[in-house]
Amino acid sequence: MGLRKEYVRLLSTKIVEDLIKQEMIEVPESLNLAEQVFQIMDAEVNLEDRLNDEVRVLLNQYQDQMRQSGASYQEMFKLIKNKLVRERKLVL
Repeated sequence: MGLRKEYVRLLSTKIVEDLIKQEMIEVPESLNLAEQVFQIMDAEVNLEDRLNDEVRVLLNQYQDQMRQSGASYQEMFKLIKNKLVRERKLVL
């Protein structure tokens, strides 16, 4: 998606601070909620990158067959990616 980790960390900290400030949540002092929110947000932000990597690995396994059949790498990439998104019910 293109968001830098520093920005995601800043957002997660700001979200937690605002929720506490507005008294929407109470957080024990021993809990680092901002770090937990960061981990979740970072995983979501990088979901599409991980999916793209998985599609590339799949396509590399079948590159000889694709070359022989004249299949377009870009078209196959889009087809496989869309299929995985539908199968896994992902939101990108």
